[in-house]
Order: sequence, then C-alpha cells, then structure tokens
Amino acid sequence: MERTAEYAARPEAVAGALAAFGAPPPERRHPLVALAMVLPLAIVLTVVFGGWDAVITHASSVAGMMGQ
Repeated sequence: MERTAEYAARPEAVAGALAAFGAPPPERRHPLVALAMVLPLAIVLTVVFGGWDAVITHASSVAGMMGQ
C-alpha cells in the first residue's frame, strides 16, 4: 500500500514505470473533457438503476426536516 501511495504522489514515477514496459506516457485531459466523457454514462446509470428517484426522495426528506 505504501508503494501505491508513493506512486500516486509522484505522477512522473508512474510515467517512468509505464515507459519501462513500452507503454506511451499518460496524457492529461482537461477537466471539462473528462466530465463530457463521464456524464453520459452517469446519466444512463442514474436512469436505469432508479438513482433519480432516490435523489428526489432524499431531497424531499431533507426539505421536510428543514421545514419543521
């Protein structure tokens, strides 16, 4: 576990390890690009598994408690 934390703290170490195996260095994405990639899947999973109903239920419960 220590080694994982060490690599997480040093991105250049990960790039060096990948280069040792012949992998190309990882590219950094702009946060908006990452959001655009993840958001459609998140929406589909929310609709398929009923997450939207859970969000509405919890929000109404919190609003009810705040109103009392």
